[in-house]
Amino acid sequence: MKKWTTRGLIFSALFAGVMIALSYLRISLPFSAVPITMQTLAVMLAGSILGARYGTLAVLIVIGLAAAGFPVLGGSGGLSVLVGPTAGYIFSWPVVAFLIGLSAQRIGQNKYTFVKLLAVNFLFGALLVYPGGVWWLAHSTGMTSLSKALTAGMWPFIPGDLIKAVLSAAVVTAVWRVYPIERILNTEPDTWTEGGKSAVNR
Repeated sequence: MKKWTTRGLIFSALFAGVMIALSYLRISLPFSAVPITMQTLAVMLAGSILGARYGTLAVLIVIGLAAAGFPVLGGSGGLSVLVGPTAGYIFSWPVVAFLIGLSAQRIGQNKYTFVKLLAVNFLFGALLVYPGGVWWLAHSTGMTSLSKALTAGMWPFIPGDLIKAVLSAAVVTAVWRVYPIERILNTEPDTWTEGGKSAVNR
């Protein structure tokens, strides 16, 4: 088992900050207790750029801070948020980050990188979130109609989630060209130097 690295922990903390910042970009919908936010984009980016271990840690940091009462989820925090209508979505994020990260670690860089990242981000970053999110939304708000639950918790969000998946894939493809995921995972020798080559060997 690979050791945790200081570099990875720092990046996890940084991405937790990004996730908190993006949580303030939100649009409330009059027919739903679930707002449109950019936090799912941050989760996609965390998993894709940091990998399974550190991407999941970044998300857990945010959830832990929210549980401790810090207003890190769009200005809200506390246990009431973590048992509220959006809790199903929130608790899916660590799983999402882990699965995206695990997939990203296995994606080779080639002409299909963008397409593969897009598929992974949309499958795990969007579609995987809905079952638990919609179920808990219906349970917590007393909805008895599946149609109403899907209208309030899934259908309006699919186009936006597809756009987020495209953005994430585009950003990550560009980032990987200059800072591949192997550097975060510490699987390259002396990865702070250009081209991953040790200065001693030059």
